[in-house]
Amino acid sequence: MAPPVLLTAEGLTHAFGARPLFEGLGLVLHQGDAVGLVGPNGTGKSTLLAILAGRIEADAGRVALRRGARVGLVPQDPVFAPGRTAEQVVAQAVSGLEGLAEHERLHRVALALGRAGFERADLPTETLSGGWRKRLALARELALEPEVLLLDEPTNHLDLEGILWLEGTLRSEPRAFVAVSHDRTFLQSVARRMLDLDPALPGGLLAVDGTYADLLEERDALLAHQAAYEARLANLVRREIEWLRRGPKARTTKAKARIDAAGRLGDELAEVRARSVGGTAGIGFSGSGRRTKRLWECRDLRKRLGGKLLVEGLDLLLGPGRRLGVLGANGSGKTTLLRLMVGDLEPDGGTIERAEGLRVVYFEQNRESLDEEATLRRALAPTGDTVVYQERAHHVASWAKRFLFPPDQLDQPVSRLSGGEKARVVLARLLLRPADLLVVDEPTNDLDIPTLEVLEEALLEFPGALVLVTHDRFLLDRVTDSVLALDGQGGAVLFADVHQWERAREAQASPRKGGEKGRSADGAAAMSRVRSLSWKEKREWEGMEASVLQAEERVEEARRSTEDPAIATDAEVLGERFAALQEARGEVERLYARWAELEEKRGGS
Repeated sequence: MAPPVLLTAEGLTHAFGARPLFEGLGLVLHQGDAVGLVGPNGTGKSTLLAILAGRIEADAGRVALRRGARVGLVPQDPVFAPGRTAEQVVAQAVSGLEGLAEHERLHRVALALGRAGFERADLPTETLSGGWRKRLALARELALEPEVLLLDEPTNHLDLEGILWLEGTLRSEPRAFVAVSHDRTFLQSVARRMLDLDPALPGGLLAVDGTYADLLEERDALLAHQAAYEARLANLVRREIEWLRRGPKARTTKAKARIDAAGRLGDELAEVRARSVGGTAGIGFSGSGRRTKRLWECRDLRKRLGGKLLVEGLDLLLGPGRRLGVLGANGSGKTTLLRLMVGDLEPDGGTIERAEGLRVVYFEQNRESLDEEATLRRALAPTGDTVVYQERAHHVASWAKRFLFPPDQLDQPVSRLSGGEKARVVLARLLLRPADLLVVDEPTNDLDIPTLEVLEEALLEFPGALVLVTHDRFLLDRVTDSVLALDGQGGAVLFADVHQWERAREAQASPRKGGEKGRSADGAAAMSRVRSLSWKEKREWEGMEASVLQAEERVEEARRSTEDPAIATDAEVLGERFAALQEARGEVERLYARWAELEEKRGGS
């Protein structure tokens, strides 16, 4: 027996100005549905959620909700009335519920805030970070116990602990939800039905019963079929045009029918080609070519901010090819560490050494470098109508097109751009600056998945040192070769990858034998409090940075050897060199894993 239907949408059509966002969309939500919604920026995902929630009306179509069912919406950027505490925000939300006694309302408020991780209910909303504001917005809607929960980019600004909490909440609740997200790991974890809203798809929407991975397979097959159909249709139209140019011998009914059919084929081809037109941002960071082994190094680094100890006793070396991920709870000091790296802050103790003439490019989380009053033209090209990228001049219109901005948008002020568009502007500006060290703070916020995929490739190809702060586990796993976890109390532990960090977190969360409660995984050094480094291990640890750099140099040499044109046609030699490259990469991974192991033990010494 099918679960009861909670919400039905039929023939939804909506336009933004003269531009249609979507046309004739249909959707049915059943009790317990777990739906993920993806699509390029600007296709109307947030608008669709607002229509389903009854916040705005569609230009055409209708939304029907089962009698008595309640819909909750968590917006991408939640707003709270000034002067309110977290408790007052949730209390006001539940005050409108009928049939609840006062003690039941108080219980709902306390339960919702507790489940969202709030240890204090009297915190003013103005003091909350972006991640805690998102948790409060989630708590406010969960307290209302809606049958349908609509989530617009719910992982934006949440730290990894918050994302894991949200995943557990969504999996454990019977309510139906639709989540708009660019976080692929999150989608794969929670969604059991996927919707892809994209004008490039027939009908503008692809629905797949399955996970995000299933959607990718279905989409690839569909677009491959569409490309083959477009090619066949183009050949048919070409033949009909040749026939028309020769001129029908007689204006018979049959000839007239063929002429009409040719016109319809041309219209169909134009429609298919219009769907196929799309693009991804052309992102490619410029390295300086510097091969200095030690670009940035700190020893015994210490830093307090606002009276809170964030970094203590940190030793870290960054050289070309190093790809370091940084993770930790909101407020643990991730952005502070990045600002120490770029020189915006000075340490309270320890030493920082930078290579002479070190060139650092910094992608800011809050896009603070953008002038909201400037036009897009001036934001992309501040000094004229051309920019210089990789020693070539580009007109601002072609540079804008590279980042998916049409020419008619150039004179639009930055303040009118979406979050994703502003992120693309910041990326476009950064690309013009060659870098030895690329420092990237939460680049995934507001970016769509196609742009994220291009960003990943650009980060992988960057030859300098990379430091990346992100809550996107897919991006961390694909781009970084090690992960530094901050515990917010000065501690930092190096892990081989995000999966090793997750395993450490799970191990600390599970109860220990003898009834001892598991400790927090944020400070994974706690795993090793009873251990210390032996004399031999200490010597090994002291030489580990040099060993890693040497191993990474061997990887680079092996990679260059595979690109030798002289052996391009010699399959046997080429196979041997690729095997050597894989062996060199395996040695780097082994060294990082050993380094992480020694760092854990050192945490207790």
